[in-house]
Amino acid sequence: MAFEIPVTQARAEFADLVNRVVYGGERVVVTRHGKPIVALVPAADLERLDDLDQQVHDDQEQPATVLRLSTDAPGQSIGFEPPAGRPLRIAARHRPAGGDPTR
Repeated sequence: MAFEIPVTQARAEFADLVNRVVYGGERVVVTRHGKPIVALVPAADLERLDDLDQQVHDDQEQPATVLRLSTDAPGQSIGFEPPAGRPLRIAARHRPAGGDPTR
């Protein structure tokens, strides 16, 4: 949980807030009218955020892998190895037998 402080108070206590972040490992959220406007975080947190942003950007540029798997035997397992270096994201929806196929 981050420590919240109003912007007017943050101006007066900036050096102390920096010390809380650097030496205490805290995250400080600066608010205006009770709403978050900016945060002070350790540099390591910012690096992780940048890495995550880059990873999401890289994933969006790569074409999606589409798989169509079927089996005649109910309950039979099908093995699959995802492409090397790419996470496998699966979205599925259970469709009960005899239900509306569009839902």
